Amino acid sequence: MMSRSGALMAGLAIATAAPVSGQVQVRLADSVRATYSELHDGLKMGSASADTVARIMSLSNPTVLWRRSGQALAGSAPWNEGLLALTRLAELQKAAYADSAAQLMHRIMEGEVKGPPGIDPGDLIEPLRAIVLQVERVKAGDATMRARILDAVPSGKYGLADAWTLGRLGGGTSDTLMALFRAAPDENLKVRYLTLLSFSDDPVATPFLAAIYESPDSAGIPPRAATRASDALLWIGTKQSLEALADARGVARQRGVYDAATLSRDGYTFLENDSSAVISRTGRWLTDWIATLKAWP
Repeated sequence: MMSRSGALMAGLAIATAAPVSGQVQVRLADSVRATYSELHDGLKMGSASADTVARIMSLSNPTVLWRRSGQALAGSAPWNEGLLALTRLAELQKAAYADSAAQLMHRIMEGEVKGPPGIDPGDLIEPLRAIVLQVERVKAGDATMRARILDAVPSGKYGLADAWTLGRLGGGTSDTLMALFRAAPDENLKVRYLTLLSFSDDPVATPFLAAIYESPDSAGIPPRAATRASDALLWIGTKQSLEALADARGVARQRGVYDAATLSRDGYTFLENDSSAVISRTGRWLTDWIATLKAWP
């Protein structure tokens, strides 16, 4: 499966350095949202991996979080735990963390930092940028930050950290992205806005995303890009969004929307690969989540 960051690089023409495993989208299940993780294959509650996620994402001590990211960089802790630690630091939105993040970014870009064997320390640039952006968000406000990020979309001069930050802004960000998608003059720009929308968990986008998945051609995007709509519905993760995805898959299958052989990969059809992504991202199939989640308020 193509990772979200990989899809972002391909679909958004990012100008900044984007990692193979960068800023993290992860959520452990609660009563109204499904589990979701880009770092794990089929993360399940009660597993050792889920316990690690819960522990790191509940930390508020910056010393512990920076130490864990440093240990990951030194190869003495799992790399994913370092990414989780940096994501948690970004969520905490403290100005002092931005200074530390900027300093580490500078050292990485100057080639002063080495990573574990097979790991490029440059993969930390976007997670570190997210820490800086979250602090800037506190100072500038959501409206200013949203305008700044969206202004960069047509030129492609933005990165995974910008997308992650945009997905956490309030004030109708999803509505804005849907409007921009509809008004976009070409499919490349539409795919950029759709991919950015997949970083938001606002349920308001559920019908819009389901309609795109049912008929990507009508929405003005290539069928393969509809995986962004699927992923967005999984990240929203409500009972209603997963029902919408299941229904859209049924309609698309009946209409043969994704039957073209060119959409197959590694010997599997488009829908088979997309089904695998559901399990990989959430740990369970759609019907299992729909049966157990409570309806979104």
